[in-house]
Amino acid sequence: MASPPHTSKTLKLERYNSYLRRLHSTKVLNASSKLIFRVTLLIALVLILFFTLNYPPLSDKNPNHAHLHHHNFLSAALFTSSAGGDAWEKQVRHSSTPKKPNGLSVLVTGAAGFVGSHCSIALKKRGDGVLGLDNFNSYYDPSLKRARQKLLLKNQVFIVEGDLNDASLLTKLFDVVPFTHILHLAAQAGVRYAMQNPQSYVSSNIAGFVNLLEVAKAANPQPAIVWASSSSVYGLNTQVPFSELDRTDQPASLYAATKKAGEEIAHTYNHIYGLSLTGLRFFTVYGPWGRPDMAYFFFTKDILQGKPIDVYQTQDKKQVARDFTYIDDVVKGCLGALDTAEKSTGSGGKKKGPAQLRVYNLGNTSPVPVGNLVSILEGLLRTKARKHVIKMPRNGDVPYTHANVTLANRDFGYKPTTDLATGLRKFVKWYVDYYGIQTRVKKDSDINSEHPEESP
Repeated sequence: MASPPHTSKTLKLERYNSYLRRLHSTKVLNASSKLIFRVTLLIALVLILFFTLNYPPLSDKNPNHAHLHHHNFLSAALFTSSAGGDAWEKQVRHSSTPKKPNGLSVLVTGAAGFVGSHCSIALKKRGDGVLGLDNFNSYYDPSLKRARQKLLLKNQVFIVEGDLNDASLLTKLFDVVPFTHILHLAAQAGVRYAMQNPQSYVSSNIAGFVNLLEVAKAANPQPAIVWASSSSVYGLNTQVPFSELDRTDQPASLYAATKKAGEEIAHTYNHIYGLSLTGLRFFTVYGPWGRPDMAYFFFTKDILQGKPIDVYQTQDKKQVARDFTYIDDVVKGCLGALDTAEKSTGSGGKKKGPAQLRVYNLGNTSPVPVGNLVSILEGLLRTKARKHVIKMPRNGDVPYTHANVTLANRDFGYKPTTDLATGLRKFVKWYVDYYGIQTRVKKDSDINSEHPEESP
């Protein structure tokens, strides 16, 4: 018997409806899959960002650096940007604006460096405006410079990340801020490294200095400039203590030669353009947050690690001695030089009258044999050093330094007060705290009982 005529149509309709349902389900499934993929990807990115900001790399053994990664991420976006933008200009102006009446507005080059960071904080704490400039080069571990940068940010000092040879950046800074002073501390440091990379000294200590002076001479008003020369300019001079009147035309290293060149360049810009310039000859500055390439710093590291240290003696087997100067004393000298610096006399690059030109020694006036330095460190670290006494190589180092600071004392009351034992105690305390080292280092209570007249 034949099927009813409508059965075939009903079957086709059901198949069509089933097809539509399957098609709809496929679309929903595809859309859901895409949504799930996007959500998963977003969660993964959030997790990656979270761990990047909050956890240091496994290879980083310095516990203090764990605090820097979050800051470094932010600083790359906010705090160390190159010139440009309203937010950047606002930060620059805020940092460089004095908080006290008649306060200075100071551009500090090399602000993330050893002396630069200490001076920047000291200026800021007394109410001056401070803007930092630093290129964070890798001459020594940049993470130490980033740690100083973090400390500066806590003290409301903003550092612009840039190079002295970037004329457009320097010009932009002077367009934004009418600096009253420049404290120029940026330089390629180190005597021995000059034998490996001489061009870095020419680029920074000569070309960079000239570039800064070129921008300063064209500024209106012209700033007064205090800058870091070096005791190395005395070179092969044998007359001690070293006086600013002694000859400085016998440099023993390329580093010394570039610093001496800086003094001659300063004379030229003072003479032609009326820039007020004060050069400071630093004598072996040491202390907390110091430079890892300095002997007291790597001696401490090697003694704690049980490694031998090289202790130099002269070619005639005499002890090498240095006029070690504690950082707080040097900071007082830098601020004294800034406070007594007279205004530049030029305008728009043209000299209007004679301008101040000065140079000063900033030392401790008490040379100490390097062997005594090692003995003090041994006592503080309660560890015997494995000393390897060798003759000083012909690498530009000089056997003896001794500062006469009469001139600085007369003109701005410079008077060092920290002896080497006291200064090294403060450095060692910072060192073991910063690097998180568990040692037998003397505790403050032990030291105070031995030296009750000294503050910790």
